[in-house]
Amino acid sequence: MSDLKLGTRTVGSTHPTFIIAEIGINHQGDVEIAKELITKAKECGADAVKFQKRTISRILTKEGLEMPYDNRNSFGKTYGEHKYALELSEDDYRTILAFSQNLDVEFSASGWDEESIDFLDELGVSFFKMASADLTNFPLLEHAAKKGKPMVLSTGMANMEIVKAAVELISKFNNQIGVLQCTSTYPAQFEEINLNVLHTYKNEFPDVVIGYSGHEHGIAISTAAVALGARIIERHFTLDRTMKGGDHAASLEPQGFAKLVRDIHHVENAMGIFEKEVQESELPVFKKLAKSIVSNVNIEAGVPITREMLTTKGPGTGINPMKMASVIGKTVKASIPMDSVIKEEDILW
Repeated sequence: MSDLKLGTRTVGSTHPTFIIAEIGINHQGDVEIAKELITKAKECGADAVKFQKRTISRILTKEGLEMPYDNRNSFGKTYGEHKYALELSEDDYRTILAFSQNLDVEFSASGWDEESIDFLDELGVSFFKMASADLTNFPLLEHAAKKGKPMVLSTGMANMEIVKAAVELISKFNNQIGVLQCTSTYPAQFEEINLNVLHTYKNEFPDVVIGYSGHEHGIAISTAAVALGARIIERHFTLDRTMKGGDHAASLEPQGFAKLVRDIHHVENAMGIFEKEVQESELPVFKKLAKSIVSNVNIEAGVPITREMLTTKGPGTGINPMKMASVIGKTVKASIPMDSVIKEEDILW
């Protein structure tokens, strides 16, 4: 796995997990809510915040814009009115970019159309996030790739053939790529998450940083993804899961997000080394709980030791029972009373 530079952070197998708070449209079109979300994400330990930028007239037909959209999460009578209500202005984006930079939080957004990609490039986002919905939108992927910024792809609603084709296309113009396993249901059901795809991605894309974008309830699956090699974790983030809007219910609130960050770093620390070793902290426990070779009878000096003369008991301060066979047939330097721990220096080797 090659390293990927996302803003000032380096992401890869030997670096800390890069954790993205996906704010998306959970700001409800209000720049002040957006700033509060950024502040909370920073307090929770997020490395980056991510928004969604759309030019509404570019992504929906007239029919799509006029489609009735009347439900508890709607911000307008039509789908177009709803989407327009949730868009931040370009000035708002300049404000929240500067706000994020002042907090030392990387700033990104998924651009859902070429005009939005152009704006985000000019704005100076740390990287482009490409939504699962646009994984087959090859004209948009190529347009973004040619900008030369790192690209992080979510891969929901796609099979391996589509993912490989998307990575191959981007690689023609840009080798700074992250690929995230993702299931695009809200919330995602555990049996449909398929964390084992992370292994497939690592084998298929050895030079690409692999990660996980989760929509499930809770934090266990996302932390498990880190243990399986995910180096980027993205989760939706909200101030309150009961707020109006379609993404809030599948989002983490600040308390949950902070626990996610904590547990991810616990998992990183717990991964440790590949070679099995005795830890220094285990030695006192070994002495207390492990077994030694112990005399089962009085053993006289000069008398060859038989198996019947020996047993194993604690504490583990004497000869390890692994060496039982090598002790049999030997003699002791001086008589050893029954029920005594036998030490290396007691034996005539």
